[in-house]
Amino acid sequence: MTKRPSPDTPGVCIIVENNTVPPDTRVWREAKTLKAAGYRVSVICPKGRGFDASHETLDGIEIYRHRNLQASHALGYLVEYTWALIIEFLLAIRIYMRSRFQIIQGCNPPDTIFIIALFFKLFGVRYIFDQHDPVPELSKSRFGSNKILYYVSIILERLSFRVADVVIVTNQSCKESALSRGGVPDEKCLVVRNCPRLTDFPSRPPQRDLKEGREYLVVYVGIMGPQDGIDHLVASIDYLVNEKGRKDTQFVLIGDGSSVAPMQARIRKLGLDSYIQFTGPRYGNELRAYLATADVAVSPDPPNVFNHKVTMIKIFEYMACAIPVVLYDLAEGRRSSRGAALYAQNGDPRDFGDKIADLLDSRQLRDQLGSTGRKIIHDSMNWEAEEQVLLNAYDLGCAELPYSRRAVMAGPSTVAGSSSST
Repeated sequence: MTKRPSPDTPGVCIIVENNTVPPDTRVWREAKTLKAAGYRVSVICPKGRGFDASHETLDGIEIYRHRNLQASHALGYLVEYTWALIIEFLLAIRIYMRSRFQIIQGCNPPDTIFIIALFFKLFGVRYIFDQHDPVPELSKSRFGSNKILYYVSIILERLSFRVADVVIVTNQSCKESALSRGGVPDEKCLVVRNCPRLTDFPSRPPQRDLKEGREYLVVYVGIMGPQDGIDHLVASIDYLVNEKGRKDTQFVLIGDGSSVAPMQARIRKLGLDSYIQFTGPRYGNELRAYLATADVAVSPDPPNVFNHKVTMIKIFEYMACAIPVVLYDLAEGRRSSRGAALYAQNGDPRDFGDKIADLLDSRQLRDQLGSTGRKIIHDSMNWEAEEQVLLNAYDLGCAELPYSRRAVMAGPSTVAGSSSST
């Protein structure tokens, strides 16, 4: 039976704008870890397909969802982010009136949640900035040479770093930027990687019917936006099927995003309808079934200043399922996969297609890369290791508050200012 939190138990409000929860696996793992460590956890996020309840409680975590405006251009993002900031602020006030949370964790993009944190700092609330993506690089990849947007993103990022009591980032490249560009002290910036739990993807038998009668299955899992390389992947499939005459492979793209509709239209023109399947978002056992059946997994994120600096969580999930990976030769991608992947020449969809073919044509190579990836996840790149870093970040963030996580875990009577009769 779940123990009802004491009023002295520290409350946390996690705010994420660009994905719903629990499908945002990083945020959901963080929330569950904090809950298990004794925090009272609330999450503010947008609604998403299949997750449109305005309020619900899952695993003891309160989730408050709001309507989201999907943008595809600069002005649209301004409207989306302004709308989200107002709704998030109102929801945060509502939650604060109920829970009196002492910590806000803001998850970017965008780098605007610090504005909400500034208000609550008036009441002694601490701010932990969870940088999922380096937004200045994201701005460059989406809007090219628009200097105004780039400099605005630099300013917002710097303010996010300055307001934060603690910063957590997803990899070493982002930490280097936080220290150099954001002026964050080294001891207040911790790397918490987007790793899966060891129990997230248990071994299970493949389902051959998912291959639609073909010999091989290649999967993509993730968001499908302008920066995610779905156009590159479709070009690679066109090369394999229409130029190389490869008819033995089914390609399944799992997820959703603004690139789906234009890519579906392009696929019809190329005559690839029967070879490429868009499933929409899949979770739990449905997703695990595809990953258990896949022969090869792909991460077609193209080379640019943004993708070189981010860690793709899908790569870790592929590795956890012992699936060999094809990706472009990106700095953080190579650092993450560490010998569990083949790396295509940067920006060349034909070479990307050739790397897929190399894996499909060699069972030995597939097994070798797949087992390497699985071992990396098992030995070091797993959430069981990363969650301790997250809890250390919270200990650091709570250092000047009248409690600590250790005191909370020991019981209410040990928390400074609390009564043994509470």
